[in-house]
Amino acid sequence: MSIQGKANILMVIVTMLWGLSYTFMVMGLEVLEAYNVVALRCSIAFVIAGLLFYKKMVSINWKTITYASIQGFLLFAVFALSIFGLKTTSASNAGFILSLTVVLVPIITGFIDKRLPSRAVSFAIVSTMIGITILTLKESLTFQTGDILVAIAAVSYSIYLILNSKFTKSVESISYGIYQLGIAGIFGAVLCLVFETPQLPTNSMGWIAILGLGIICTAFCFITQAVVQQYTSPTHTGLIFSLEPIFAALFAMIFLGEALTTQLLIGGAFILAGNLVAQFEQFLVIRQVTEKVVIERPITHQNRAR
Repeated sequence: MSIQGKANILMVIVTMLWGLSYTFMVMGLEVLEAYNVVALRCSIAFVIAGLLFYKKMVSINWKTITYASIQGFLLFAVFALSIFGLKTTSASNAGFILSLTVVLVPIITGFIDKRLPSRAVSFAIVSTMIGITILTLKESLTFQTGDILVAIAAVSYSIYLILNSKFTKSVESISYGIYQLGIAGIFGAVLCLVFETPQLPTNSMGWIAILGLGIICTAFCFITQAVVQQYTSPTHTGLIFSLEPIFAALFAMIFLGEALTTQLLIGGAFILAGNLVAQFEQFLVIRQVTEKVVIERPITHQNRAR
């Protein structure tokens, strides 16, 4: 398997755990305020990851700190907006709306590179937009406030993904990933002190939610993402993350008792179809490049022999 293939598999695992994070956030909101959840989530992740990789935490430079600060703010925005959105929308809907990154990442990268997306990516964009519209549009033809907040989180996350692919090429990825969690935790702690009353979970459900968010969905996911994104494209990363709402809906049904509605099935099917088509295109591109290398290699060796 190619390095990019292995990176994509790890991205799928990260995506599955991201889907689980919506369940943990809903559980956390039952015992804590929103900024409090963000502060604890990121602080726990920062401490655990920092202890595991403390040697790398020492040898850093100002570029790493600068990049981590930018990404830390964007992470805080994604976490906070998602949690506030979950107050008025379901975990399943929130997961699907955040998959707008599938649409936004190729659009933004295409605009930056001054090129149009491929036909497969264009199909993914249209299919995803149809699916999200089916999922979130109500009978009154309006969106809930939570839907809008999560959509803004999707914009922030798209920018985060694009910048991450650029930043990780010029900094040490482990320390960079850990410090951005610390920065996000600082933003959460400050706003918690200003607008809320800081506290720890008071029951087992709260602790499960916070520790699950901090250790599994944050420490592991963001360090892994920071490392493996060096070996795959931002568009490919965004497309893999379109699987996140499928996992989010599954975990929400299992642990939160959310219903499997016709609206959810149809909307989810559109999003999944777009992802599969785009993934198939990536597979064909990789296979064509591999075949070209295999064909040209003997020719190159013959030229050298001459």
